[in-house]
Amino acid sequence: MHPTLPTLQPINMILKTPYYLIDENRLRHNLLKIQSVKELSGAKSVLALKCFSTWSVFDLMSQYLDGTTSSSLYEARLGHETFHGEVHAYSVAFSAEDIQELKAYSNKIIFNSISQLKAFHDQVSHLDIGLRINPQISFSDYDIADPARRYSRLGVTDYNAIHQVLHLINGVMFHFNCENEDFEAYSAMLDTISETYVELLPQLEWVSLGGGVAFTSENYPLEKFAQKLKAFSQRFEIQVYLEPGDAVVTKSTDLVTTVLDIVHNEIDIAIVDSSIGTHMLDLLEYRAEATIKGSNQGEYRYMIAGKTCLAGDIFGTFHFKSKLKVGDQITIADAGGYTMVKMNWFNGLKMPSIVVKRLDGIHEIVKTFDYTDFKNNLS
Repeated sequence: MHPTLPTLQPINMILKTPYYLIDENRLRHNLLKIQSVKELSGAKSVLALKCFSTWSVFDLMSQYLDGTTSSSLYEARLGHETFHGEVHAYSVAFSAEDIQELKAYSNKIIFNSISQLKAFHDQVSHLDIGLRINPQISFSDYDIADPARRYSRLGVTDYNAIHQVLHLINGVMFHFNCENEDFEAYSAMLDTISETYVELLPQLEWVSLGGGVAFTSENYPLEKFAQKLKAFSQRFEIQVYLEPGDAVVTKSTDLVTTVLDIVHNEIDIAIVDSSIGTHMLDLLEYRAEATIKGSNQGEYRYMIAGKTCLAGDIFGTFHFKSKLKVGDQITIADAGGYTMVKMNWFNGLKMPSIVVKRLDGIHEIVKTFDYTDFKNNLS
């Protein structure tokens, strides 16, 4: 049963910033590419809720995706309640209580270790059961996100141990990419996996190749990607799953902010009513610079900074065609993936509202936050 959406408010006045703006037409642009991959390759796609969980647009997304994949009990429940399709439940570690509740929500449950697989197998034997494998190869520019880094706890590395539990599982999951835009690198790694696990894969019903592949980005060789997946699937007679997250929502969402003050300390600094640490935490974690709409190589240089007390609360330094002034709006692009799911109440900053621009062009406010949300977040 799907929960009722919050009361939707058409925009008939100027919105108070900050707010996230999700554009369903831009979102559908990505979804159509994902649908094309399925049609060409047979590979199914399930939305990675760890990246994007804003369920007010799930009715659209569920028309193109096959379900959801989770990293926790709560994400699995959200997928079950709000998204039409399969529910894949994965976690680095499940508790006994998690397993009891997940049995009511999930179609597939994927264990991270052989010890958990053995401990809980009998309780979930009526489900499709999977095991995460760490192939010890990966594509990531960031050590913090590299699933094959040294001492990684993500997945099983012991080949012989995997073979000994094949009778307990229906499928496996390989998650070995992070922001990979290089098709040739992906292709080479898939070849390595094919050869390393050549005896294992034909004994399985399905394999998830995880997410982290930017196959909906502009100029990505989509047909070659689909052909590669199809060849892999046909070779092993196996159902392939993809777990796109950022690939689903890339370039679909903006964070709209307002300049509150401009100060000078060697450089002009525009302070906005938002924060990289509270509203774009992924950028802070990866030490990446935001993308500001309308900034270019103009003559007016500004550092765009957030309003928390964190000294490093900085979106980046940009050039504008004209001088900024208090009250100007600054729009941060590509603010969909790993943003709303990481919002926090540091410094007591008000969280951005969530606004959806529907396919027909109508804007709707689907979520607002106030002091009560802040107060109730803790005790």
